[in-house]
Amino acid sequence: MYRTHTCGELNLNDAGKDVILCGWIQKSRDLGGMTFTDLRDRYGITQLVFNMETDASLCEKARKTGREFVIQAKGRVKERSNKNPKIPTGDIEIEVSEINILNPSELPPFTIEEETDGGDELRMKYRYLDLRRAPVKNNLILRHRMAQEVRKYLDSKEFIEVETPFLIKSTPEGARDFIVPSRMQPGTFYALPQSPQTLKQLLMVAGFDRYFQIVRCFRDEDLRADRQPEFSQIDCEMSFMTRDEILDTFEGLIKYLFNKIKNISFTEPFRRISYAEAMELYGTDKPDLRFGMKIYDLTEVVKGHGFSVFDTSEFTGAICVSGCADYTRKQIDELTDFVKRPQIGAKGLIYLRYGNDGTLRSSVDKFYSREDLEIWAEKTGAGQGDLILVISGERIKTLSALSELRLEMGNRLGLRKRDNYMPLWVVDFPLLEWNEEEKRFFAMHHPFTSPKPEDIPLMETDPGKVRANAYDLVINGVEIGGGSVRIHDSSLQKLMFKALGFTDEEAVEQFGFLMNAFRYGAPPHGGIAFGFDRLVAMFGGQDSIRDFIAFPKNNAGRDVMLDTPAPVSEKQLHELMIDFRKKKE
Repeated sequence: MYRTHTCGELNLNDAGKDVILCGWIQKSRDLGGMTFTDLRDRYGITQLVFNMETDASLCEKARKTGREFVIQAKGRVKERSNKNPKIPTGDIEIEVSEINILNPSELPPFTIEEETDGGDELRMKYRYLDLRRAPVKNNLILRHRMAQEVRKYLDSKEFIEVETPFLIKSTPEGARDFIVPSRMQPGTFYALPQSPQTLKQLLMVAGFDRYFQIVRCFRDEDLRADRQPEFSQIDCEMSFMTRDEILDTFEGLIKYLFNKIKNISFTEPFRRISYAEAMELYGTDKPDLRFGMKIYDLTEVVKGHGFSVFDTSEFTGAICVSGCADYTRKQIDELTDFVKRPQIGAKGLIYLRYGNDGTLRSSVDKFYSREDLEIWAEKTGAGQGDLILVISGERIKTLSALSELRLEMGNRLGLRKRDNYMPLWVVDFPLLEWNEEEKRFFAMHHPFTSPKPEDIPLMETDPGKVRANAYDLVINGVEIGGGSVRIHDSSLQKLMFKALGFTDEEAVEQFGFLMNAFRYGAPPHGGIAFGFDRLVAMFGGQDSIRDFIAFPKNNAGRDVMLDTPAPVSEKQLHELMIDFRKKKE
């Protein structure tokens, strides 16, 4: 056999045993008559000892090995004199009697340690080496554990795991599809699924009642730290369930994962707030509730005092930052520069300091009396020692800017602690959103989201006011999952397509298979999809999902290890009947 034990399991109880270990050399230390080698495998590290006095040739052979050599070591377990409490095997070492080099290694392009000197692109190019590092390896182990626990919980709730196809029909609504040409049907194309949305609805029509899969999804869109062109969802659907029953079921899943993986128990139900309330109080549909600092509407309070910025603005909002009245002018200027960044888009920042001595000083004292500023303080709940920060402009843009400012102040004041989790459900989203460029409505979630029953009469008269029977799970300002009760009635689905500007022919061409299915007894149903990569990254205490994916793409959508996307041969293009025409200069 290659090995009798792994490099992470031996301890003092094994002292005196003859063992065989295999693994990679982490590092070696030559100390004159002794050589110490750390041997690493997936399970841990064990120290090997070579003694020049007892076997000089063996010691010399060990000294000729290098980092990342793959070796087999035979020897006897003994108690270590200089113990290492930082590793589980730190009480023992192996007195080696035989060493076999299974494969030598070139010097790696970066150090394979917990902290490495390799940059992101270098580590991605040699990802198979990066995966040997304990932090990245542990991230993938965490991902595995969470996947298994997800399956255990859903299986206990009578869900059935069903695989759905990756080669499906393109659905232009939503993100951009990845397109796959068909050789057997020239001139036609498959699309890789953005999600199995219509397929899981068809499984409900088929009577499967409770479905799930941890599924790969694909979206051809611009990337960032928490987004990849291919990603994983915990995809679920249920029949004969109300919205609240669906939320209770999947709130149970999240509580179960926190308990099993993080040893954190949530005894109270997750808070539920409406989309309108989230936008009004926090300026975003994914609020971070680990701290307060709500947004207050000062629009009517500040108008009519001769300050043109406030007088001409659609909306003026403020946040109150406790204990920050001593912020310096330099710090205020930094915040002003922050909100004026192009990605935030505010035109400026007004402040009001409520001093510990009761003084009120603002950047607009010329226009407002002390009595006026006291009303600001009353409206925002400010007291002595607090700082009020005010932004004015278009309503939606201003709320968004205040949301970003709120998060920035939360970061500056250390209020967004990673080990503090505040989950909530955001419900009652708008069903549709208007696209000014195309002059039509788009589905805020997808075209199969059901409107709230009481809003259905507005579908033809005022579709912009219709609320969706939809919900998102948000944890610490991150959208972890989202879903909805689905449309299961053909007539209502046709009404939805009409609101989206589809002709009957277009609706049939794109979604005829689903509409036909509804004619054969579709049950009431709804579901949710959780971003599995984001959920694992959150449990791992990091913002980026890349180190929780075995082989991720970079921000340009490239796999620098495989060097892809890449051209294909002329023969392959010919078989697919694809002809690239070069642009004329």
